[in-house]
This record gives sequence, C-alpha cells and structure tokens, in this order.
Amino acid sequence: MKSPSYCSRRHFLRANAFGLSSVALAWLLREDGLLAAPVKPHTGPLKFDLAPKSPPNPARARAMISLFMMGGPSHVDLLDTKPSMAKYDGQKFPGDIKYDNVGEASSKVFASPFKFQKHGQCGTEVSELLPHLASIVDDISVIRSMKTGVNNHRESLFAVNTGNFRAGRPALGSWLSYGLGAEAQNLPAYMALTDPRGLPQFAGDHWSSGWLPAIYQGTQVRATEPRILNLDPADYLRGAAQERQLAFLQQANREHLSQHPGDLDLDARIASYELAARMQTSAKDALDISSESEATKKLYGIDKEETRDYGTRCLIARRLVERGVRFVHIINVGQSWDHHGSLVTALPKSCIAVDQPCAALIKDLKSRGLFDSTIVHWGGEMGRLPVVQNDGGKEKAGRDHNTYGFTMWLAGGGIKRGYVHGATDEWGHHAVKDVVHHYDYLATVLNLFGLEHQKLTYKRNGMELSLTDNPEARVVRELIG
Repeated sequence: MKSPSYCSRRHFLRANAFGLSSVALAWLLREDGLLAAPVKPHTGPLKFDLAPKSPPNPARARAMISLFMMGGPSHVDLLDTKPSMAKYDGQKFPGDIKYDNVGEASSKVFASPFKFQKHGQCGTEVSELLPHLASIVDDISVIRSMKTGVNNHRESLFAVNTGNFRAGRPALGSWLSYGLGAEAQNLPAYMALTDPRGLPQFAGDHWSSGWLPAIYQGTQVRATEPRILNLDPADYLRGAAQERQLAFLQQANREHLSQHPGDLDLDARIASYELAARMQTSAKDALDISSESEATKKLYGIDKEETRDYGTRCLIARRLVERGVRFVHIINVGQSWDHHGSLVTALPKSCIAVDQPCAALIKDLKSRGLFDSTIVHWGGEMGRLPVVQNDGGKEKAGRDHNTYGFTMWLAGGGIKRGYVHGATDEWGHHAVKDVVHHYDYLATVLNLFGLEHQKLTYKRNGMELSLTDNPEARVVRELIG
C-alpha cells in the first residue's frame, strides 16, 4: 500500500507533544468555517494571489496613500472660499437647503470665521488653518466639485471608497490588489493604519474586500505596538523548528486544497496564512521608524505631541509604499471631522493634527523619487452646509452634512500640479461646474494605475461587476498632468 505523504494526526501529535501550535492552521480553518466547507462553484480565474501583474495600459502610478478624513471636513472653511457669504452672515439663507438633521437645523448663514489667502505660483486659495498644505499647493490638484448626493456618513463612505452606496462591496484598495497584485511578496498589498484612540466609524467597512476573494482584504495595522498581532513565534518554535513546522503545514494545506478544487475562500485563506509567516521580519522592519533621521521625524512633526501620531502613520505609509505595498489607508478615529457643533474650536484642532504630517508626506515622497509614482488622496466622504447647526452662538455653532458639493485634493502619480478643478455655487452647497461624482474619481484613479474601470471586473452570480458599475462613470482627464 502506498504510504501517505504525511503522518497520521495521532502520530503527529504524539511526536510533537512540545506544543499544539503546529495544528494552528487546521484550527483557524475550522474557526473560519472552511475546514469542511462544501466546494463552491468557480467564478473566476482558477487561482487568486498577490503576484505582481502588469496593467493593460501604461501606468503613471504604482501605489496610493489615502489620507481619509472620516466625518466630512468643512470645505467652505478649508479649501473652497466663499467671501460673498460674509454679508449674509447670521441672516436667513435665501434658497433651499438639504438638511440631514432637521431637528438641529437652522436657516442662518454661517460665513467662515477663518481667513483665506492665495499661495504658491498657482495662486490657490487656502485657509489659515492649513499653513503647511499652503506650502505645497503647487504640487496638488484641489477638486472643489465632488458629489455623492446622499447625506448619510455610511452611504457616502461606501460611495467614495467602494463606488456604490450599498454595503458589502470591495474597497478601492482591494480592487487595486486584485487588478495588480503586490510588488512585495512579504507584505500585504493593502494596509490600513488606524488611530490610537480607536477605530473609525464603521470599522472594517473601510478596508473590506467585499465579495472579492479574502486575500485582497486590507490588513489592519494598530497605532501602538504590537502594530500587527501575533507576528512573533513562541520561543521554542524560533529558527529551524518553525521552518520545519511551516514546511509541514504548507504541505498539508496544499493537499487539503487539492481535495477542494475551486474553493476560492480556502485558497485565499491559506495564502493569507502563508503571507503572515513571511511578514514576521519584513513587517516589523517596515513599521519601525527608529532608523529614520531626526530631521525626517521633525519634518513629519513626530517631535510634537499634537502631530506625533498622525506624523508617525504618514511616515510609516511612506516606508510601506517604498517596500512595495500597493495601497495604504490612514484613517482617523470615529467620525472626528463631523463638526456639528463648536466648529470654531474643533476644526482648528483637527487641522493641527494632520496638516504638517500630510504636507511632510508630499515633501518626503518628492525627495525620495516616489512622488511621481504614488497617488496621495486627502478628503472625507462629505463636506458641510453653509448654514448654522446648533444655533447657540458662534462658539457652539457647527455645520450639518453636505454631499452635494465638497472638496478633496489629490497629488502625485500622474495628477496635475497646482490645479483647481470645478466649483460649487456661491454658498458651497451644490457642485455646479465640472462636477466629479464619486465614480468619476474612482475611474480616474484606476486609469492612473493603467486599469480600465469598465474592464476590471469580477464575475459574481453570473454578473460582471466592477468598482464603478456605472455607465456614466468617466475618467476626469483634466486632473491628469
């Protein structure tokens, strides 16, 4: 009788009585409901992996860093000046307003209490709250005509991040990983850097792979050590012992997978476990900024309490794309840009925390030759209304949601420099010129990576699904330099 290619479970456990970690894979698969999962119908290529893939068209970008400001930064106080509002300040708004929270709504015009000034050779107007951004304004494109058109945070987040208002769809980073793989095989293609104060609102929805294979899901990186859990093996498994264990597990994995051909979840999960083993050294190195110069740390504001956290995460993002990570998502806690009240004090605090680190990231990418191949995105899922919310005086006043016209900026990776695209009306309420819908923004990003939003698809339930899934989606050529 032919000998089995590996020993029996009883023999294995008896021979490895020093610990049960060698059966960790089987336990994980059982916990995930995959060990005895039925064979699923094949819906795409036979194998999904993170091997680097060449895009079908010439690419300007190879990586992206999204500085996502969850909650909705107030565009009319930061990057979309509306000086004509000053003469109406405190008066009734002369038009229709689309409120989200009618109970706390007011029709009183709320002119920005912050000053704007032109900066750089391009002359883009920037608020006094963003002095560091003002210093790099010649390197960015400001989009003043963004629109999703649905005033709730969750649906608008999905629109900007996944192309559709509905939950359960893959995020942009997952699509890029699916379409292009990773340049480094010892780090995830997609990593999400979260805030030390807690997770963003809706947590894992930000970095979900939706119905794409699980291997394309983002890997969460904690803001404090250990930044990625369980990277270190137990002392008794270090070195050769772990190498033998991993070799055995790989053999067992592959034989188990061969018994379940076409099970894409199982295939992806095994690949994820194997990646975790390779990450033990490389991830620690990438996430450790101790080798960076003091000048670099100071550039990012790591020497100051108010900018230390965000500066550290921006610096780690640069180290990750430098090592071949495809997409890095930096996300704030909760909805900390959701300034329904006390905007005059809360908004400056939010800006102080991120302004210097974000500008430093652009400067650092340029100095290292990474800027031209790395897209940097800054913005949230919405902007704010031009009227008062919580009408209890200037100190208590805030702004309600506005998804009909808001601002974000892009830089690097083929994006035009020193450019302002589109406009909102005189109140900043509605995008009225060169409108950029969420699906247009996503189509443009894919284009810069050499991908076509109509052709990068995944077959599910007999349908070819894409990131934009909208026949009206267009590449905004005006944004491309």
